[in-house]
Amino acid sequence: MPNIKSAIKRVKTSKTRTSENSMVKTAYKTAVRNFKAAVEDGNKDKATELYKVAVKAVEKAAKKGVIKDNTASRKKSNLTRALNTL
Repeated sequence: MPNIKSAIKRVKTSKTRTSENSMVKTAYKTAVRNFKAAVEDGNKDKATELYKVAVKAVEKAAKKGVIKDNTASRKKSNLTRALNTL
């Protein structure tokens, strides 16, 4: 455990940020997983709805810095390609 006041604060803030980042990452992964499940079932209406949710989650994760911009672009491209194949 750190003794210096600034180091104590740093531990606290890093714990908070880690928690927030993991929530964003989990939300984005869940959204993508749900979309892929809808595509697997062949349900175009549900897939279209979940596509919007998934893209929004990917963009949010990229904006927060949880994933990199190029990764987000690649994910969105793959999601779009999957939707268009239906």
